[in-house]
Amino acid sequence: MKTALMVAITIVASGCANRPLNGGHADAAAEPAPAPARVVEAPAETPVRSDFRPRVNCSTNVAPEERVELEMVDTLTSRGRPYAALAQLEKTQQKNIEYWLRYGQLQAKTQQLLRARSVFETLVEKCDTGEARHGLGMVMVKQGDLQSGLSELRRAARMLPASPDVRNDHGYALLMAGRHDEAMFELITALELENGAGRARQNLAAAYMLSGDSAGLERLQQNYHYTDDELAHARSLANQLRRF
Repeated sequence: MKTALMVAITIVASGCANRPLNGGHADAAAEPAPAPARVVEAPAETPVRSDFRPRVNCSTNVAPEERVELEMVDTLTSRGRPYAALAQLEKTQQKNIEYWLRYGQLQAKTQQLLRARSVFETLVEKCDTGEARHGLGMVMVKQGDLQSGLSELRRAARMLPASPDVRNDHGYALLMAGRHDEAMFELITALELENGAGRARQNLAAAYMLSGDSAGLERLQQNYHYTDDELAHARSLANQLRRF
């Protein structure tokens, strides 16, 4: 989902969109990552409830003029201008779920995590879509609530099994939790769904590095023609995850 956080942790990637969370959103058998409980016990931001209570709408009907507005927002977002995109989005509140998904994503991209969490929690409660659970899971991971985030991302992957963004972000979060075999399955799925492109490239390469699977990494390079820069980025990502 291109409108999804992409951290790409861009939750981001470059590495969760918001890359990631995403990182460029990796794995380690030889050197296992610390237990995920550490992250939950020392969150980056305490997931206190926000006073903000959005009046979301679950309608999937988007009028032509509303679609034009949403496309303008998407253009600003893709150009790395999330604050401008949020301002554009706030000009006119729409009564459809596409509007509210973007609103939650942009709140997260501009580091308004409590507000973003409130939006996605409300969307999950009222609409219960895979996109809403994906957004909520990403926000939870950003807040340091890794276990809750993994739970939501797992549900999102079940609801949207063919979404490369969801599978990539779920895989990256699993890497953060040290669950490398599960992570690799998600990342390979994401890579194949994207025909070898997308954020999962660096994440999967990092996963092979962390697991010490040099043969798997070599096959990956041969099949998907990684550049030296991509491998260097994956190596840096793997080192970051080792310290996680």
